[in-house]
Amino acid sequence: MQLGMMINYTGGFHETVDQIVDLEKAGLDVLWIPEAYSFDAVSQVGYLAARTSRLKIGTGILNVYSRSAAAMAQTAAGCDYVSQGRFILGLGASGPQVIEGFHGIPYEKPMARIKDYIEVCRLAMRREPLVYEGPTVQIPLPAGQGTGLAKPLKLINHPVRSEVPIFWASLMPLSVRETARSADGWLPVFFVPDAFGQVWGDDLKRGTAERDETLGKLEISAGATVAIGDEYAGAGADPILDRSRPNTALYWGGMGARDKNFYNDIAKKYGYEAEAIEIQDLYLDGHKAEAAAAVPRDFLEKSNLVGPASQVRERLGAWKEAGVTILNVSPIGPNPVKTMETLRQLLEDA
Repeated sequence: MQLGMMINYTGGFHETVDQIVDLEKAGLDVLWIPEAYSFDAVSQVGYLAARTSRLKIGTGILNVYSRSAAAMAQTAAGCDYVSQGRFILGLGASGPQVIEGFHGIPYEKPMARIKDYIEVCRLAMRREPLVYEGPTVQIPLPAGQGTGLAKPLKLINHPVRSEVPIFWASLMPLSVRETARSADGWLPVFFVPDAFGQVWGDDLKRGTAERDETLGKLEISAGATVAIGDEYAGAGADPILDRSRPNTALYWGGMGARDKNFYNDIAKKYGYEAEAIEIQDLYLDGHKAEAAAAVPRDFLEKSNLVGPASQVRERLGAWKEAGVTILNVSPIGPNPVKTMETLRQLLEDA
């Protein structure tokens, strides 16, 4: 299992990069760079590629609306070039608030669009002429549209690799199934290693049954807050676990309408139906603190790695058993580098 980390959207980028250089030495394997409607991720990939030597650098995620399919392929090839073969292309649909509200593009056919983008990126990386006909992408532009001068083209440069790993940030059943069928990796949210099968197990199995064996086994990149020490035994873990409450309440309670919140649906599938309803009611009624307090401690404990070293080592076994290949961590404490070193050692012993 590799160790990964997601950097924050805002603030202190250069200080964070200095820390990442140290974390790379301590055993960090993968760094994910988000974008949303913050600074673009691609410029940061280039900067980090120059500052690191071993670290894999992924986008977590680039949406498939604000760049054309061919531009996404150029981005994948270019980022892999400047990182000398260390790039991971993380793709997702984002949501209508960002796509329509920030980019001004209709949020249409998200799953089909991601499938099209994956295929176009793979064609381009192999330097095949871009000839593609999909439900959302047609290359070249069909006859009768534009100037009529379109012709198939292939990437001018020879990519460092003919394939770049493509991870799909999927959430809903059909998209998860398609992820297991066609992507190199999966970027889930609110991942509980002991119980994720209750939420996505059937869809992953169906997609895996249809998977091209040349793709290899589906990688899973899932995350957890990490704090290791005897002081985090029992109730001592609460101050760390409580840090996740506001964000969890935001998603379970506020990301969507009362009758259409995918994250709330996930919570219910995990078995927290009563809590999910209560959190949503509280959050939508403006009681955000109370909503955060209602997040089940059981969920926070199982979805994070907080406790004495022996407990964390034992829990790492659950993440391995779940098939997680990249454990994304948020190290908490005065010395993140030391935490990463300790986690690396526990991972080797687990």
